[in-house]
Amino acid sequence: MSTSIDIRTEEEDDVDAIRELTRRAFAPMPYADGDEPELIDRLRAAGALALSLVATDGEVIVGQVTFSPAVGDPSWCALGPVSVEPERQGEGIGAALIRSALTRLAAEGAHGCMLVGNPDYYGRFGFELDPRRCPSTQPPEYFQTLVLTAPPAAPLEFHPAFHESTP
Repeated sequence: MSTSIDIRTEEEDDVDAIRELTRRAFAPMPYADGDEPELIDRLRAAGALALSLVATDGEVIVGQVTFSPAVGDPSWCALGPVSVEPERQGEGIGAALIRSALTRLAAEGAHGCMLVGNPDYYGRFGFELDPRRCPSTQPPEYFQTLVLTAPPAAPLEFHPAFHESTP
């Protein structure tokens, strides 16, 4: 990863840059729904951004990671989406964002994190496939959890913003 990358909390002036970065990052992805930028906006509008970090190279945002509270057990978070400038993917920016966020969430008392994603990628952060806790609307072969301090106290679901569409 470039040594000029800094990671910080999202600021109000970052919203448009995050939206455009997310659009560019997910545009070529065959698995993307195409609503990833709007999902972040919906989470923000609902007051459901547990954590949003950006990676900057100088003044330019080159990566972003979103965490929202899990429904069922708000001491748990849902990870996603994670966006990195397409030409900067493979430099470790996404991994640095995820590691920084997980460290911060653990320090703030989060009990764990869930996501739907590539097991090979997210396994390096300690996530494990967890089909028995998988919400009924998600593919169990991609649902993963990471226990930070305690297993969930209730069945987990993603925030309703994940299931809404943007007009």
